[in-house]
Amino acid sequence: MDLNFLRIAVTLASLVLFLVLVAHTWSRRRMADHEAAALLPFADDDAPAPAAGANHNQGVKP
Repeated sequence: MDLNFLRIAVTLASLVLFLVLVAHTWSRRRMADHEAAALLPFADDDAPAPAAGANHNQGVKP
């Protein structure tokens, strides 16, 4: 077994994994999940904005 055989095997395994990922992503069973994920940026529009002086690093001393 030489280095070129290893390179071919890794390339083919990567191609197969990529095709499986594409098939999984575009399957009809995942459509509802994708539609829900597409609405996530708009989910918290009614939430109040944080205060201007809010300290987000509460456990860290300056």
